[in-house]
Amino acid sequence: MREIIFDTETTGFDPKTGDRLVEIGCIELVDRRETGQTFHAYFNPERDMPAAAEAVHGLSIQFLSDKPLFATRVDDLLEFLGDAPLVAHNAAFDFGFVNAELARAGRPALDMARMCCTVQMARKLHPGAKHSLDALCTRYGIDRSHRVKHGALLDAELLAHLYIEMTGGRQIGLGLAASATTAPTLAAAAPAVPRGGDRPFREPRPHMASAADLARHAEFVAGLNQPLWLDTV
Repeated sequence: MREIIFDTETTGFDPKTGDRLVEIGCIELVDRRETGQTFHAYFNPERDMPAAAEAVHGLSIQFLSDKPLFATRVDDLLEFLGDAPLVAHNAAFDFGFVNAELARAGRPALDMARMCCTVQMARKLHPGAKHSLDALCTRYGIDRSHRVKHGALLDAELLAHLYIEMTGGRQIGLGLAASATTAPTLAAAAPAVPRGGDRPFREPRPHMASAADLARHAEFVAGLNQPLWLDTV
């Protein structure tokens, strides 16, 4: 099963009021394992960068001014996403910005049925607790010491680790059934077991209660006060 973990950085909170996508980072998982395949891009937002947003992710308009427009990289992004489920933290926010940019580029929106939100997952798993990415990384013991500011690819990497833990941990996808290549080795390593008439004869073990056991049981039952299995009427 192929899944894409992704995160975005933006100029603000609402694409409907002119805020734009400035960075996207995507991590590929197959059977809940990172494959090493990623997609990462910065985009020129064609507008200013509010100071509050820059304080969060550190991306200035000077840095972004020579970066490509979203429409320039849209084909590369869509090819990487394919038709895989898309996992994000507070996914409606990220889907909203990506779909707004797709609309500007004249492309169909991402199907919301592909969306998997780890915030919603966390609310079900840990009701009443904090559900920020930082708080959940702390809960699951995921090292985030290198996270000084938000970054789309860095946050996607942290989220990939978190998603794996929230969906069962590293044991998922380990393949407990022996593969065709390992089965002969395992069979060769197993000790030979005698079959049929080669097995040594063993006397059956006694499982019946002895007379002394039965007598002790009868004495115990006689001392019970109106046991339910006797007719007390």
